[in-house]
Amino acid sequence: MRSKNWLPTSWLGHKEAETPFATLRDQIESLFDDFSEGMSLPDHTFAMNSNVSETDDAITVTAELPGMTENDVTVSVSGNRLTIEGEKKTETASDEDKDDKTARAYHRIERYCGSFRRVMSLPFDVDPDSVAAEMKDGVLTLTLPKPAEARSEAHKIEVKHAA
Repeated sequence: MRSKNWLPTSWLGHKEAETPFATLRDQIESLFDDFSEGMSLPDHTFAMNSNVSETDDAITVTAELPGMTENDVTVSVSGNRLTIEGEKKTETASDEDKDDKTARAYHRIERYCGSFRRVMSLPFDVDPDSVAAEMKDGVLTLTLPKPAEARSEAHKIEVKHAA
């Protein structure tokens, strides 16, 4: 975090502070530093990364969910809202395993875990019965067919030279 300097510019005695804009910039940066400090995510938080692509007939959403299976994920559709949620559990030794000679003692855990929920708004209402969902190698693929009224053909517009 930057140290705050609320003194007038002329009192600071160094070249960079000779302009009022330098002090203003420093104060704004300090404000953002203070704000972002409270917004940092705790360690070991799982965040779902996804791609959204489109063809003339459908929208496809692919989501990276490493270490998860189809049983760990719930997908739902309501109107034009797509919701993907689930939980990736952490690997830790339990108290029951303490007497077991093959029990694993963890000294460091860096793999992300936790629950997640992602809601996406789509440009059209989705028929829930037409959605296809597949999970393979930790990647969830959703295919959301477009309704007939959302499938519009592009009309080519002729560009003319201005006189």
